[in-house]
Amino acid sequence: MIFVFTTGFAQRHMENLGRGVVAVRTNSNQVFVSWRILGTDPQNIAFNVYRGKKKLNASPITGATNLTDETSTNETYTVRPIIGGKEQTPSAPATVWTEPFKRLPLQQPTGGTTPDGVNYTYIPNDCSVGDLDGDGEYEVVVKWDPSNAKDNSHRGYTGNVYLDAYKMNGTQLWRINMGKNIRAGAHYTQFIVYDLDSDGKAEVACKTADGTVDGTGKVIGNASVDHRNQSGYILSGPEFLTVFNGQTGASMATVDYLPARGNVASWGDGYGNRVDRFLAGVGYFDGQRPSLLMTRGYYTRSVLVAWDWRNGKLTQRWLFDSDAPGNKAYAGMGNHNLSINDVDGDGKDEVFFGSMVINDDGTGLYSTGLGHGDALHVSDLDPDRPGLESWTAHESQRQYQGNGLWMRDATTGEKLWGVPTTGDIGRAMTADIDPRHKGYEAWGAGGGLYNAKGVEISPVRPRSMNFGSWWDGDLQRELLNGTSIEKWDYTNSKLDRIFSGNQYGAVSNNGTKSTPALSADILGDWREEVIYRNSNNQELLIFTTTVPTTHRFYTFMHDTQYRTAVAWQNVGYNQPPHTSFYVGEGMTPPPTPAIILVTTAKPASAKVKRSR
Repeated sequence: MIFVFTTGFAQRHMENLGRGVVAVRTNSNQVFVSWRILGTDPQNIAFNVYRGKKKLNASPITGATNLTDETSTNETYTVRPIIGGKEQTPSAPATVWTEPFKRLPLQQPTGGTTPDGVNYTYIPNDCSVGDLDGDGEYEVVVKWDPSNAKDNSHRGYTGNVYLDAYKMNGTQLWRINMGKNIRAGAHYTQFIVYDLDSDGKAEVACKTADGTVDGTGKVIGNASVDHRNQSGYILSGPEFLTVFNGQTGASMATVDYLPARGNVASWGDGYGNRVDRFLAGVGYFDGQRPSLLMTRGYYTRSVLVAWDWRNGKLTQRWLFDSDAPGNKAYAGMGNHNLSINDVDGDGKDEVFFGSMVINDDGTGLYSTGLGHGDALHVSDLDPDRPGLESWTAHESQRQYQGNGLWMRDATTGEKLWGVPTTGDIGRAMTADIDPRHKGYEAWGAGGGLYNAKGVEISPVRPRSMNFGSWWDGDLQRELLNGTSIEKWDYTNSKLDRIFSGNQYGAVSNNGTKSTPALSADILGDWREEVIYRNSNNQELLIFTTTVPTTHRFYTFMHDTQYRTAVAWQNVGYNQPPHTSFYVGEGMTPPPTPAIILVTTAKPASAKVKRSR
C-alpha cells in the first residue's frame, strides 16, 4: 500500500526506531518473521531478509513486511532495507522465539505488612514502553501494585508502589520506590514514558511525595515522615511531580504538583476519594515537541496542567481550571480516561477530557454537558465525514440527555447520534468489525450494534467491549478482552475466539476491567502485540501475531496520535489506542506522518537538578 504525503504542518519529533524484527517458530519446520516500516521510509523501500548469512527472498520484498521461512533450525534473522536499488545496513539481529510468546523475567519486590497488620505481596500491573537507552528498540516500564491496592472509594492502608524498567532480555535497569506517601490503586500513580525533550531517550514522569526513592537510591523530600491517616488516605503533606532519567531512574527535576489538593472537600467529598483522581498524558501542544500533561479531578473540579521538559528544566506551559471564571460549564465533565488528538486539524493537539475538550493553548474549546463517563474513543470513526469523531459512554442519566452512548463530532462536540439508555452505561467500544459497512462499528452496554452512521445493523452486540487488536492480517480489528482475542462473525452475529492467552499462563489486570499490561504495536509489522503478566507474577508474557498479512503500513507507533495513546494507556480505566486515520474496509492510504526522527544525544556529564 502506498502512503499519502502531507504538508503544511511542522514536523513532530518522534523516536528513532529500529526494524523491530521478530521471529517466532510456529511449528517444527517454519519460522514466521516480521519487521517494521518507519514513518519516514520512502514509499518504494524494499527489503531483503537473512537467516544468518543466507538471503531468504529471491527478489526484494516490496509488499507486506512479513514472511514464513521454511526451516527447522533456529538462527538469527536480520532485514536490510533497499533504497534506490542499494542494500543498506542490516537491522539488529533477532533470535527465534521457540514458544508462541516471549518471556520477560521480572524481579518481584518483597511483600510486607501494613500498619494494621495486613500482609501483601506484589503483582505486575500496567506497563508502558519507551526507548530508554537510545538503541532504537523499546524497553518496558512496569508498575508493581501491592495485593492490597485500593480504589479511592475504599479505606485502608496499602503497600508501596514500585516502577521498574527492563530491557527485552530481562535486564533490570532500575527500580523507583514511590514510598509510603503514595497510595496504591488505579487512580493514583499515572506514569508517562516518553521522550519529552527529544534527545533520543525516553524519560519517565509521575507524581511523587516525601520518601519516594529514585532509581539511584536518592530520596525525594523527607524520608522520615508518614502522611497516612488512620484510614490509609494521604490528605496532607507535600506533593511533587518528578521527571526521571529513563536509562538510570535518576530524578532529574522535581517541582510542586499542580494543582495542590487544598481543601479536600472542595473536590466533591471530605474523606479523600475525589481529590485524588489523577490522569496523565502527552501532547504536541506546540505542534512540534511533546509536552507532559498531568491532571487532577473530574467529578467536580477539573484541573489540567501542561509541562515542558526542555534543557534539563521542567516549566509550566499552561493550566486549565474549571473553577476559573468563565469555565463553569467544564466542571464535572471528566472521565476515568482521556485522549489526546488534533481535533481541529491545526497541527496542534487538544485534550479530549471526557465530555469536554481543552484547546492546545490551555483554553476551553467546548463542553457538551454530558457529564462523567468510563469509556472514550477518538479516531476517524466515520471516514465519510471530515475530521475525527468520538464514541463515549456516560454515567449520569440526569446529564446524558437520553442517550448513554454518543457519537459526536470531535471538532465541535456536535451530537451526531446516540443510543437511548437508562442508568449508568459503563462500557463502549468501536472498531471496524463488519466489512459490509464502511467506517467503525460502535456498541456499548446498551442497545445493539451500529454502523458509523448510527444505523442498527444487528440487535446483537459483541459481548466484548474492552480493547481492540489488529491481529489476524485483514483490515478489520479483532476484540481483546481479558486474555482472549476474538473475531466478530458478522454473518451470524457471534464472536469466534482466535487467541487464548490463559493456556500459556497469561492473566489480565485491573479486576473486572480485564485489561492487558499493555497492547500496542511494539514489534514486527503494523499489527499489535499484547503483554500480560504470568499467573506466577514472576514474568511478563509478550505475544505477537504469526498470521501472515498482505497489507503494508508503517508502524502505527509513528502515528503520533497512536503513539501518545500508548503512553497514556495505563492511566485510569485503560483504553485501547486508536490511529488518527481510518483503518478498515474501504480505507484510503494512510497519510505519511509529518514527523522528524530525533537522534540520540552524545553522552555528557550533565548536571542533575537536586530533588526536593
